[in-house]
Amino acid sequence: MLRDAPLTDPSLWLLEPGLGFLNHGSFGACPREVLDVQAELRARLERQPVTFLVREIEGRLDAAREVLAEFVGAAPGGLVFVPNATTGVNTVLASLELAAGDELVVTDQEYNACRNALDVAAERAGARVVVVRLPFPCSGPEEVVDAVMAGVTERTRLVLIDHVVSQTAMVLPIAEIVERLNEKGVESLIDGAHAPGMVDVDLRALGAPYYTGNCHKWMCAPKVAGFLWVGEHRREAIRPLVISHGANAPLGGRSRLHAEFDWTGTFDPTASLCVPEAIRVMGGLLPGGWDELRAANRALAIEAQGVLCAALGIDAPCPEAMVGSMATVPLPDSAADACPPSVPMYIDPLQDRLLEEYRVEVPVFPWPGFPQRVLRVSCQAYNTSAEYVRLGRGLRDVF
Repeated sequence: MLRDAPLTDPSLWLLEPGLGFLNHGSFGACPREVLDVQAELRARLERQPVTFLVREIEGRLDAAREVLAEFVGAAPGGLVFVPNATTGVNTVLASLELAAGDELVVTDQEYNACRNALDVAAERAGARVVVVRLPFPCSGPEEVVDAVMAGVTERTRLVLIDHVVSQTAMVLPIAEIVERLNEKGVESLIDGAHAPGMVDVDLRALGAPYYTGNCHKWMCAPKVAGFLWVGEHRREAIRPLVISHGANAPLGGRSRLHAEFDWTGTFDPTASLCVPEAIRVMGGLLPGGWDELRAANRALAIEAQGVLCAALGIDAPCPEAMVGSMATVPLPDSAADACPPSVPMYIDPLQDRLLEEYRVEVPVFPWPGFPQRVLRVSCQAYNTSAEYVRLGRGLRDVF
C-alpha cells in the first residue's frame, strides 16, 4: 500500500521542509515535543545544578531506566545508560579478561567502529579475531546462522554481531544465533544500534549476556542516548570506560553497576532522561502504538526496496523476512579515478548529487570495499512513498 502522506503532522519534526530525508538510520530525528522536554530539563539543571546532578540524579535515572527496561523487556538491574551503542561495545570489550589464544568471532558486516574496538581488544590480549562472511545478496536467515556457527570453535570466547546491520540493513536471526551460542557456552555481544524502535526487542527472551542499543535512532530520543544490558552473572565484571566516584562509593542499597555507570563525571543526562518521553510520543503516533508504527515503517521499507531494485534493474538482495525499517541495494562501482574514502564519515559524491539535484538525503556506503558501494534508505513516520520514487528516478538518470 502506497503511503501518500506522512503518518504524522510534519510539524512534529524539525526536518527541513521539502527535503526527502531518507537517512533516519544514521542519527535519527527527534520530535519537537521530546526536544521541548529536554529543553525544560536543561533549564532545571542550570537553575540549580547541585540539586539536579547531586540530590535528584539517581532518582531521575532510575525512573527513566524503569521505562526503558519495560520497553526492551529487561530487568532494570542490568540496564545502564551509555552515550551510544559504540560506547556499549567498547565497555564490554574493555571489561573482559581475554587471554592469548582466545578467539573473537565477528562478521564482515559488523559496524566499522565496533570492529575497530574488537581488533584493539584482541591485539592487547594476544587473542585472534575470526571474521565470518555473511552473504549479500542473501537468500535467507539460515545462511546467516550457518555462517556464524561455522566460525565458532572450542577457543571462541565471544561473538560480536549486529541485530540489524548498518551497511546492508539486514535484520539478522539473533534469537537463533544466541540460542546456539548459549548451548555451546559461548558468550555473545549484540550490537543492537538500530534495533530498539525498529523491531521488537525482548532481552529476557533473547538471553544474550550483553546487548547494547541506541535510543536516539528508531526510538527518536535526543542524540547521545543509548543503553547497555548486562546479564545477571556478568555484572560484577563490567566496568565503565571512565572510573569515577562509584568505584568506592557507599552503595546505600544501590548496585555497584548503577553506582559506577550513573556517574562517570560531570555530564548532561537530559538525553537519557527524555527516553520515556520519546517512548510515549512515538508510541502514541498511531492507534496501534509501537506495533503499528514498526509495521508501517517496515511495509514502506519493503515497498522502497522494490522501487529501487526496479530502478536499478536488479533482484531484491534479501528476502522481506530480513527487512526492518531500512533497505539496502547494491550500486554500480565508483569511478576508477574517484578518491577513496579517507575519513570515517565519508560522503560519496553520488550522495551529494542526489541531495543537490533530487532533494533526497540518503547514504551511499563504500561497502564491502572501495570501489564497491551500496545505498541504504530508511523509513520513518515522516516519510512518504513519493520520496523513494523520486530517488528511484534519480538513480535511473544517473545510471
